[in-house]
Amino acid sequence: MNIGRGIALKISALAVFTVMAVLIKATSDAVPPGEAVFFRSAFSIPVILVWLLARGELRTGLRTANVMGHVWRGVIGVSAMGLGFAALGLLPLPEVTAIGFAAPLMTVILAALLLGEKVRLFRLTAVAIGLIGVTIILWPRLSFDGTADRLATLGAILALISAGLRALAQVHIRRLVQSEDTAAVVFYFMLTATGFSLLTLPFGWTVPSPTETAMLVAAGVIGGVGQILVTSAYRFAPASVLAPFDYSQMLFAVAAGYLLFAEIPTSATLWGSLVVIAAGVLIIYRERQLGLERGKARSKMGHMG
Repeated sequence: MNIGRGIALKISALAVFTVMAVLIKATSDAVPPGEAVFFRSAFSIPVILVWLLARGELRTGLRTANVMGHVWRGVIGVSAMGLGFAALGLLPLPEVTAIGFAAPLMTVILAALLLGEKVRLFRLTAVAIGLIGVTIILWPRLSFDGTADRLATLGAILALISAGLRALAQVHIRRLVQSEDTAAVVFYFMLTATGFSLLTLPFGWTVPSPTETAMLVAAGVIGGVGQILVTSAYRFAPASVLAPFDYSQMLFAVAAGYLLFAEIPTSATLWGSLVVIAAGVLIIYRERQLGLERGKARSKMGHMG
């Protein structure tokens, strides 16, 4: 374990993903979300293949015993990605990022419903607090007095659905990694996402300009690099240590939104984000406690044996 290195890799990944989001947002006026998903996925594949080859894990990364599991991961993931990209074209970057923080909260609920994980009062309370924070962020976009921008309202709804699908994907991955190597999960998601994105071809793909093409290709390559950085981070530090650093992405999003798109976060976005982040940290703290308790229980059982 090298905790410092793991944290540095995780923060670097979040910065890289923010750059990717900036590139997608910058092309969103000219390029439909399905086409953006294609570039994001297709141009990540060579990066991931080179990485697997360099690590000597190419054979492992291509081996699978659960083809349909990867297909369903692709369906869920590409839907989440497409809706998220659509939201980037309709809302400020910090707001899309903030709404995305709802995903870990939804993961707790879905893991209880679909995996039978026990969720006690502490985590339920944290989830409820987090959902209040999400409501604070969304409320200005959902006002019923006719003052809300309809496109922004649509963007907020798409971002929220995207967060829900990302949570569902996380629950599905928990099942998938029981039989599949992490490298295979990463590679086959990019492969299936590329294939599924082509299904949107009849719905208005455009021929991007050379500059837009370069930005989209860069988004794909950068996305692949970000995925490698995230995967590598977990080799050096446990998830419970790295999870709180996810919220540093809000700082990157605010800076990028202000400097590149002249976007200033609303008070609702900032206050709602603080509430959601607080709830997320509470859930992470509780997960870490439970992990320590399970470790102690296993240790006691080992001594008894």
